[in-house]
Amino acid sequence: MSKKSKYQKISKYLMGTLLDTQTPGRKRVAPDEIVEKSVQSRQKRMIKYWESAARSQARKQAYTHELENKVSRLEEENERLKRQKVLAFRDIAPQAPIHILLIPKVRDGLTGVSKAEEKHCEILGRLLYTAKLVAKQEGLEDGFRLVINDGPNGCQSVYHLHVHLLGGRQMNWPPG
Repeated sequence: MSKKSKYQKISKYLMGTLLDTQTPGRKRVAPDEIVEKSVQSRQKRMIKYWESAARSQARKQAYTHELENKVSRLEEENERLKRQKVLAFRDIAPQAPIHILLIPKVRDGLTGVSKAEEKHCEILGRLLYTAKLVAKQEGLEDGFRLVINDGPNGCQSVYHLHVHLLGGRQMNWPPG
């Protein structure tokens, strides 16, 4: 045998083995199995995608539903506040641990008790009743004081009828 043909046989043998194994360390797989695995992998990815999309849609719907509920509650609260005839808020210079001002939303010419007319009975009654409700809400079951300042000698500084609700401590007598 010639040297050339001997090397040709060896190189042919070596080349054949490399071609048969494709990539070193990789298992040889039939083309049908590769296609099937690829399809299965794609199906798994699609299922994960759709599950994720469904979860995302459910979160969006829950968020939207929650937002709609909040808006509805705010609208109801807004309507309730519009129906109320008295506004209550904390005094900026409190004279007691709890010091709340109550003012009527509609003045109807009522700047003080001395200016009250019969047509103001509803407003005055509503102020006192609201004071009772606010006192209860503030936990003043042991007592509270209502003060209405009227005129310059009564120390009225704001000429808009308002009631002071004072509580949270023992009140002294005589006041002022």
